[in-house]
Amino acid sequence: MKITAIETQSSNGERVNVHVDGAFRLALGAEIAFAEHLHVGDEVSEARLAELEHMDLAWRAREAALSLLSFRPRTAAELRRRLVEKDFPADVAAQVVERLDAMKLVDDAAFAEMFVRDRVRLKPKGRRVLAQELRVRGVDEDTALGAIDGVMQRGGTSDADLARAAAGRWRPRAGEDPRKARARLHAFLARRGFNGDAIREVADEVLARGGPASTDEDVDGVEGGGE
Repeated sequence: MKITAIETQSSNGERVNVHVDGAFRLALGAEIAFAEHLHVGDEVSEARLAELEHMDLAWRAREAALSLLSFRPRTAAELRRRLVEKDFPADVAAQVVERLDAMKLVDDAAFAEMFVRDRVRLKPKGRRVLAQELRVRGVDEDTALGAIDGVMQRGGTSDADLARAAAGRWRPRAGEDPRKARARLHAFLARRGFNGDAIREVADEVLARGGPASTDEDVDGVEGGGE
């Protein structure tokens, strides 16, 4: 068998159509055709064509991964899952992500630090929930806890500071029994992963502060925010 034509696709300049013995045989990334030194007139076997097809599958998986990363950073586990969802074989997805990891284009530790910094700034939550959210995204426990500790230490931030920020708009309702108000505030902060010491400290401050009672709209706005 012989390669009889290598033509750039009209709809995608990064891919070429390879013709063998006068008929279309396969499409490849132009990068692969160049790297493999393919030329018109080359003799090819079925085994060689199968090898080229596998190279192209990995190339397409890499391009899909880079496209996903262009929207936002992702963990290695997230990226593998998304590639499989795009119908790439699991072993190909794993190989592509491993190569991107070696190039530091995928970095779970960096992702975890960025994620925690954003949470601390925009949606303050306790260590427990932060670690859980990172684990759901595929970050291992040691990396997650290391990122949380690092961000909080560098920022001089404690659990109580974050709980205080989370409860910044919270107020007792008009005429509400203090014990019910404390229980409601405790539940509000506990759902966000704050520990008992931080909750007690902030609850004492908030309930002592009092102030205008929160409306249902205020409470929903704080407690019901989506991810």
